[in-house]
Amino acid sequence: MSRRDIYYWKCDRPAAFHGTQTRGEADANLASQLERELQSHFETKNVVLSPGAGQGNHLTWNAEVDGKALFVRVENGPEKDGHLAIESALLDRVRGAGVVTPKVFGCDATRSRVPFAWQALERIEAPDLNQWFKQGTLEAPKIAFEIGVAVAKWQAITFEGFGVLDEKLRGYRASYADYFHLRLDEHLRFLMERGFLANADEIREEIENHRALLELPQGCLVHKDLALWNILGTEREIHDFIDFDDSIAGDPVDDLSLLACFHDAAFLRRAFEGYESVRGLPEHHLRRFWLHLLRNMIVKAVIRVGAGYFDRDDGFFLIGSGSSGASLREITLSRLATALRGLREGSGLDILSP
Repeated sequence: MSRRDIYYWKCDRPAAFHGTQTRGEADANLASQLERELQSHFETKNVVLSPGAGQGNHLTWNAEVDGKALFVRVENGPEKDGHLAIESALLDRVRGAGVVTPKVFGCDATRSRVPFAWQALERIEAPDLNQWFKQGTLEAPKIAFEIGVAVAKWQAITFEGFGVLDEKLRGYRASYADYFHLRLDEHLRFLMERGFLANADEIREEIENHRALLELPQGCLVHKDLALWNILGTEREIHDFIDFDDSIAGDPVDDLSLLACFHDAAFLRRAFEGYESVRGLPEHHLRRFWLHLLRNMIVKAVIRVGAGYFDRDDGFFLIGSGSSGASLREITLSRLATALRGLREGSGLDILSP
């Protein structure tokens, strides 16, 4: 299927929130099919699968293929989406821009031999940085700076069109404003109907007041799910950036705003410093930052409400140690309010402080 009318896959896909619910073990029949497919693709009988540790909306396995350690992701949603092939091409492009990503050793999103899409990546023997963050051992200032550097480097990759990328790595939408507003009314209506938001009209009005900020001549690569659980490494060193499945052609401030969905002013300042060590910030960057934080928090609220994240405990990757789903709900509402205020007032980063 085409992602032309998708703003963000996890909540806008026809099978909304597929893969976001708690699951048991992956279907044994699917694992058996995957093993045979890997044997065929790599032309070997020496394939051993074991459950993977992915926390996203793909099924995951660790694989030993002729002694090579691989990480395998499977998309088995009813839409028969083939976006893993696009992400595989992006991983190579990002690595070419000087940012560390896992190598792709195999991918087939055609579903010509098995009823699912799969991707075999280099397995990185390091946990995601969110693990260290939740333990309180992450060297956050250093890591934040390095993230800013990486964002600036991958923005050297630009595209025709805007929004979600097609199989030729072109954005589906003719203008960035068209992409930014895609499904916005639907997202706000969902949050109103679920009793989560009461000020949708106020949000729409403030976004409209800043429509001119969306007039971009060209879109650059935006990860669109930039968070510590999509970065692998140690407490003080990044090994790889992963999961570019939601990447778009968009605004250079967008990925920095995504960091603000989870982190405070000190973290963001270091990320900005890292970014500026490579390239200058764009014109009106602060207002653009708040505008994109607001849009991203709307999407994250839709996912969190729709997938029942507010009913989880601190074993869930989004919830801090000792916190609860109820606290995640309050944090989500608070960050939405902060983004709206920042956009209206043109605030500095200080309002992100605890």
